[in-house]
Amino acid sequence: MSVDLIKHNFEVENPERLDKAITESIDEVSRGKAQAAIRDGRVRLNGEPCLKASTRLEPGDKVEVLLEIEREETLLAENIPLNVLYVDEHVIVINKAAGMVVHPGAGNKHGTLVNALLYQWPELRNVGEAGRPGIVHRLDKETSGVLIVARTNEAYKWLVRQFKTRKASKRYLALVDGHPPTPSGRIEANIGRDEVHRQRMTVKYGKSRAAISEYKTVQSYARHTLLEVHPHTGRTHQIRVHLAFIDVPITGDKVYGRRKLSIPIERFFLHANKLGIVLPGDKEATEFVAPLPDDLKEILKTVEKLDQ
Repeated sequence: MSVDLIKHNFEVENPERLDKAITESIDEVSRGKAQAAIRDGRVRLNGEPCLKASTRLEPGDKVEVLLEIEREETLLAENIPLNVLYVDEHVIVINKAAGMVVHPGAGNKHGTLVNALLYQWPELRNVGEAGRPGIVHRLDKETSGVLIVARTNEAYKWLVRQFKTRKASKRYLALVDGHPPTPSGRIEANIGRDEVHRQRMTVKYGKSRAAISEYKTVQSYARHTLLEVHPHTGRTHQIRVHLAFIDVPITGDKVYGRRKLSIPIERFFLHANKLGIVLPGDKEATEFVAPLPDDLKEILKTVEKLDQ
């Protein structure tokens, strides 16, 4: 096991303490890890070292953090079938299956998308961040659909820049319980980590990050609605949190949805249907589409029967 230092940069959106800003802005970073980075001199505020976790930040402040990431020397390549939509010398585009975790982590050392990618493209091992080679964005374990992976460090930087500057366009299909307040709409509600249940995100203000999603109705049923959702930001669990916020939780979502399932369903109904992004060296965006998978098509048939 070796330790790498990975640089993260972010701009402060709300007044808050330095250590809390780091945990809110960088996924999977605990308060303890943030404070350790500050204490060890691995945090810079507006270009200058900052050694106090309690330092008060203001909107517009720029933070640079060097985080210690353990790189597993034994990150395994595994022969797992993948649905490849597109591949060239710069990128790989996958139609990720539901139930597959994107990269190894606590409790998921094997069977991930990264393990599968390394079997076919071993050169990915040294691309991007330690532990998640080639990964520039993620989908939840139970979310299926389009996901793009970088094959080189140059492509990694090119793609990450587009996601950070919100130039990549994303379209999801979501079946929800009930009906939204309007057939189409825009949700602007900040998202932050739940103070009590730290694995969950929630709509909150103060210690949060701006989040914007747009939706429109594709098909309305008696007790459900099929929505097309366009997230303009990429917060953790954004679509799930936003739809629950307007009282139309995603069907089958046991974390943000209703306790009693409205229909028999094995996973929540969320599919990354389309990704539009400019590929390295191109000037115009290319769109990649993943059709609705068979299990979700069957769910729609069930909904049509039950909602009659």
